[in-house]
Parts: sequence; structure tokens; C-alpha cells
Amino acid sequence: MKTMGRCWAALGLMLAAAACGSGDAQGEGTESDTITRAEIPDNEFFPMELEARIDSLVAELNKTSLEPMQMVVLLKNLSDFFEPIAVGANRAIGELEAIGNVLGPTDQSGDATTSQDLQNQQIAQAVADGAKGIGVSPYDDANAASIDKAADDGVHVVTLDSDLSDSKRSLFVGSLSYSVGETAANTLLKMLPKPPGTVLIHGNIAAGWPDGFDRTQAAQDVIGKAGYTFTVSQAVFFDVESVDVDQMKSFIEAANPPVVGMLGLFNISYRCVMAADAAGIDVPIVAFDFDPKTVEYMREGRIQATHAQRQYYEGYLVPYILYGINTIGLDATKQILAPLVDDKGRVNIGIDVVPSDKIDDYNDFLNTIGAIQ
Repeated sequence: MKTMGRCWAALGLMLAAAACGSGDAQGEGTESDTITRAEIPDNEFFPMELEARIDSLVAELNKTSLEPMQMVVLLKNLSDFFEPIAVGANRAIGELEAIGNVLGPTDQSGDATTSQDLQNQQIAQAVADGAKGIGVSPYDDANAASIDKAADDGVHVVTLDSDLSDSKRSLFVGSLSYSVGETAANTLLKMLPKPPGTVLIHGNIAAGWPDGFDRTQAAQDVIGKAGYTFTVSQAVFFDVESVDVDQMKSFIEAANPPVVGMLGLFNISYRCVMAADAAGIDVPIVAFDFDPKTVEYMREGRIQATHAQRQYYEGYLVPYILYGINTIGLDATKQILAPLVDDKGRVNIGIDVVPSDKIDDYNDFLNTIGAIQ
């Protein structure tokens, strides 16, 4: 693979920047005749359909006269959850020989309003500096006007991680929350005794957080249709851990019929184990994300499976989609990705179901794509 060896450094408003997309640099201004993707060895967690769609998009792009494109991907953070996203986006930028960066703050200590304002400035600066496409992980509706202004100026915007469906963004890339909730619930159902019984869901019932709400609603729908009673314990993110655990414990003790399984829908849902211990029950527990504590409990046999978001692919797809829109148009790009795109313009990257006896296999897969969590 050949790359341009150039970084776009004009965004002076950024707090910090990840490295440019890179590979085997061939010198300034070098262009390749075709896009060549990095090869990934076969693995049971290899996302076949997702990879097939990307290959189809690349094949169509390789029929055109490939030109360097200026783009930027703006993330809420460059570490923790967002680190694999940055890895994927940087790799795609390198493969596309694009002029661009993956950018985001390194300090998350500021208040939400400051972060929102900074992102609005970043979007405006990207447009002023000549970007032809912007990928952005927006905070909330406070960023919608900036996205709309970029679109009005002729710059396509693709959202990732969280969506602003009422904005003028072209597409969203991520795991669709309702689908994720269905998958997680169905994973747990396979482990439960026959009804009756109560399933405790560590979820979100606040409609103000649509992603968490939809994920939780889907889990309730699946579990209820299967004949189980369910109760939702509102996940407590911004307080001491014991508040969350004690709340779940009280739900377990009050459940009638008794709790027969627990379903966690967020990265802190390893706390389901702590609540089960506090209430003195031993039931199947299914969690979410790949937090080190979740993995530890999986190795101990306390959590039977978790659901890992495909952050690497979330980042990897965005530059390809931006390049596709700029090169062959939005409609043609959507047509190629059609099996993954819903009627709201959301590209569903899916989710990985990781059983407790497959932790090492999953880590091996993440290692092959450079996205160890």
C-alpha cells in the first residue's frame, strides 16, 4: 500500500490530534492507482457481511480516477472507548491516501458545554480549511446547527457513535441501539430456565438518552414476549458504585417471581455480579462492552457472555463513506451499503457476542486489527 505521507495540520482549534493515516510511505505527493486494504486473517469474529460491503465499495471506487481528498474525523476523546475508533479511522485514511487527521481532546475534565462549543468550532474550522467530508461523534443537539451549516456549505457530514438524525448529516455509522438490545436479550434467553421468572435489566428508562432507552426497550420487548417478567434498574453512572449495586439488590429481593437472570446493557454492567452476590443469588448474567472488570468476571464464570461494540469498524467505515460520497455520490454509496442501511440513513455495523470461553479468541481477533481494548 502506498500513502501520501501528509498530515492536514490546519485545524489550530484542536486540543490534540492523532497521527496521520499512514502505511509504507512512498514520498510526498505519491498516488496509487488503486486502493489496497490491509488484510485481516480469518477468525470466527470476522464480520463477513460488513467486510463484504466495504470490499464492494472499494471495488467501485477503484473503477474511478482516484484523487486525494481532504477530510477530518472528530471524536469526543482519543482514548478509552474511542481509541479503537481512532485506530480504524487512521488506517482507512492511510489506505485512501487522504489528507486528514483523526482529532479529539485528550482532557475530558471540562464541562459539557465547553466540549460542545469546541466541537462546533472544529466543524466550522474544518469547512473553512477546505475539508470535503467530516466525520463527527456529536455530543447532542447542541452540535446540530454546526452540522447543518457544514452541509449547507456543501460538505458531507457522517456521524458516528451517537446520531443526530434530525440534522443534515448524510449518514450515521454505528451499532443500532434497538437491534443491540434485541441481540443481548436473545443471548440471555438461551441460558434461562423456562418461565415463570423475573429478568433484571440493568438499563436506562430515561427517554432523554435515546440510545440507552432504545437498547433497554428492545430488551424488555424480547424478554416480555418470551414469557418472563422483567424489571429495570436504572444504571447509575455518576455516583459511587454502591448506589447502583444497592439499587439492583433491592429489585432482586422484591422480585416476584424470583429473578432467574440478569442482563446488563452498559459498560458498567459488571455490577450485576456484585448485586447478585449482595442478594445471595446465582443466576446467568449477560453483560455489555469489554470492560476489564467484565472480562475478569467472565474468566471466573460469573458472567456468561458480553456484547462488544465494533469500535474499530465504526472508525474504519467513516473515511471510506466520506470518500465514497465525494467520489461516486451519496446515492451510489448508500446503494452499495444497502444491506446495512435502514430508512433513517443509519449504517448498522452490528455487534460481537463474546461467550466467556471465547475471551482469548476475541482478544486475538482484536489484536489482528490493532484494536485491543
